[in-house]
Amino acid sequence: MAGGTHALDLLLDPAKLRLDTPSIVVISGGEPFLARRCLVLLRDRLVPEEADRAWAWREFAGEEPLDPRDVFDEAATVSLFASATRAAVVRQADAFVTAARESLERIASASRGSRGLVILEVKSFPAATRLAKAAAAHGLVIETAIPARQDMAGWVRKWAEAGHGVKLAAATAEQLLERLGGHLGQVDQALARLAAATPAAARGTPLQPEAIEEFVGTPGERSAWGMIDAAASGDAPAALAELAALLETGESPIAIAAQASAVLRKLSTAARLLALPAGAGRPAGVEPALRDAGVAAWPKALAQARESLNQLGAARARRLPVWLRDLDLALKGEASRGLRARLAVERLFCKMARPDDRLRPKARR
Repeated sequence: MAGGTHALDLLLDPAKLRLDTPSIVVISGGEPFLARRCLVLLRDRLVPEEADRAWAWREFAGEEPLDPRDVFDEAATVSLFASATRAAVVRQADAFVTAARESLERIASASRGSRGLVILEVKSFPAATRLAKAAAAHGLVIETAIPARQDMAGWVRKWAEAGHGVKLAAATAEQLLERLGGHLGQVDQALARLAAATPAAARGTPLQPEAIEEFVGTPGERSAWGMIDAAASGDAPAALAELAALLETGESPIAIAAQASAVLRKLSTAARLLALPAGAGRPAGVEPALRDAGVAAWPKALAQARESLNQLGAARARRLPVWLRDLDLALKGEASRGLRARLAVERLFCKMARPDDRLRPKARR
């Protein structure tokens, strides 16, 4: 197979992988989960027998001093008795590519013949170089960087079925990506745990968001989400108690602030959309505004976000980005650790607290 393909397509349809003629394979883009899965796919195709992998599949660490001749000799060695295709794999190979560019250009431009493959895992592979042009014309380039407009929720649904044998509702895939920050490795681990816990009889029905709550993230991450939900709904005492528990287990205030920011910015965006003039892009209601702001489109998430937005009110919701900026500056400055860091996060939660009616001045009769 000459030219290039994307890892997202390749993992869903491994039959697209053709390795008859390439002498070089480049996995480019730096997305760790996709790169790792592509290497497994290549290894299983080139060396299907596990007994042959000890000699036919050799990996080199590109970040360590490496003699290019060792890599090329490994790929060139031919076994007399086995049918496996030999492969020399260089992980994190950006520095190796720079050092051995001319030799790689010759290998990429020539027919493989009876030789093995050279497989390179790189973060960057500029298309304008001679090596990239030769690899695209005669080899195989697998891209792992995720396109900006990629429908990742749709891909996660397909991967859940193809890779783990479970079906997800659209909102479930969106919830997975939102809670795990789009980290595909963590999404895959959550899907594996979900598949193991789902009875065979239930796998034909798309799983709803409620089914994934206990499988998403570590216990600490799930506690952090509960803390943020409590803070957004105005329950400051519950949020402060969760914060104290998380900090005692060693959680980083900066990480907690980052998780909070991911949720709160969506509420602020929805409030700003609702403040637009009629006819200038203002959504038809609160729920459309929340969906436009990126809140997962499933009933529980929308109801919780609506409650938080109503509790905060338009003015406070629109101020959230300023408060988050102040928190970020504090955590990176004078409140970087210890009690000062805890106080900075507590201050944010208190600003979001539900007003206590007992403290309001009573109207005169």
